[in-house]
Amino acid sequence: MNQGSARERDPSRNQKHAMLYGLATVLLWSTVATAFKLALGAMAPVQMLLVATTASILVMGLILRLQGRWQLVFRLSRRQYLLSVGLGLINPCLYYFFLFGAFDRLPAQEAQPLNYTWALVLAYLSVPFLGQRLRALDIVAGLVCYAGVVVIATRGQVLSLSFSDPVGVGLALGSTVVWASYWILATRDDRDPVVGLFLNFLCGWPVILLACGLTEGFEFPTGVPLAAAVYVGVFEMGVSFVLWSYAMKKAENTARVGNLIFISPFLSLVFISAILGEVILSSTYVGLVLIVAGLWLQQRKTRVREAALADER
Repeated sequence: MNQGSARERDPSRNQKHAMLYGLATVLLWSTVATAFKLALGAMAPVQMLLVATTASILVMGLILRLQGRWQLVFRLSRRQYLLSVGLGLINPCLYYFFLFGAFDRLPAQEAQPLNYTWALVLAYLSVPFLGQRLRALDIVAGLVCYAGVVVIATRGQVLSLSFSDPVGVGLALGSTVVWASYWILATRDDRDPVVGLFLNFLCGWPVILLACGLTEGFEFPTGVPLAAAVYVGVFEMGVSFVLWSYAMKKAENTARVGNLIFISPFLSLVFISAILGEVILSSTYVGLVLIVAGLWLQQRKTRVREAALADER
């Protein structure tokens, strides 16, 4: 059965709309590394996290009201509310502490590609925690991907193994472990996705508020840094999640939509160069190509299987 017949069978799916939602999400993802650096130029990572999380909670609450799903926030079980507390300590708290810390120490062109390796970490962690099988292709993908990490982290001085900022690199790679762990735990989450994320952020917010008060205080800059932090909360933490959810729901072939994510890191370098004025090193391009190639290899079997299923429909 062809894809046209699939649309007739399931009118809620529309590949064209899915691609548009996916492209909008990728565009937003491509701008956030630049926004991170603009905010961190005048704010401590924990201050930026407090502002961004607050903005994200407000925008997700508004989205739920506009969609008529606000009442779902109050219809969960005790276990689900406790889950919100646990997941909220991971995302936004721990994950963004690591991620913003990495961007605070590293150039955006280095921190951003390193963060993209989370998908590979997810595949590896799924073996012991979800009982999935590690394929030979996963091992090859890992070697290719982390070769790219070494190229970027050493700024091309691979043989010296002298990292430009070991702590920053550690934070960037640590964020991938935290993010992958979050998604593994989230596989047991049967809540509405936006409701779940809203409650996770709401439960994590007091911890961030306390951490900010005990460390950096509440004197925030105005102008571009504050606007950039709000932008991160509204779009990176909020709107992009909703748009990507729509893309997945509308997709007749999720593999084709998923391929759009490979555009993001390269487009991000355009914004980093044009807005931040960073001179993009040749080692960044080489390392990023290796990382994306590794991720492409790791996801290849999944894409082939999903494409076959789509054609069968």
